[in-house]
Amino acid sequence: MSKRILVVEDEEDNRRIMRDLLTSVGYEIIEAVTGEDGVTAAETQLPDLILMDIQLPGLDGYEATRRIKANPTLRHIPIIVVTSYALSGDDVKAFEAGCDAYISKPFSPRVLLAKVREYLP
Repeated sequence: MSKRILVVEDEEDNRRIMRDLLTSVGYEIIEAVTGEDGVTAAETQLPDLILMDIQLPGLDGYEATRRIKANPTLRHIPIIVVTSYALSGDDVKAFEAGCDAYISKPFSPRVLLAKVREYLP
């Protein structure tokens, strides 16, 4: 069975890039456009890994990450923040919220894939 990755990203172009990249190497993709939908998808779909944007409509990626990590059933799921919101200190805020890794946009597909494989051997 292939590993399932939840992509929480509000920009269609970014979702498409990640979908194309990850499905091309055999991962199954679940998509969510808002932080709320991301938390719900994590609860119902139980993905193996989550790629989380920070700037989302409604519930931002920090809070979505906190909610996922606060759930004992979900806290083991690695969360990689993938964001263009890369101001000084934002990586610290992401780690404090509970993310496991941080990648800034625009990202290299090779770097993203290597990071995913690090958490999904």
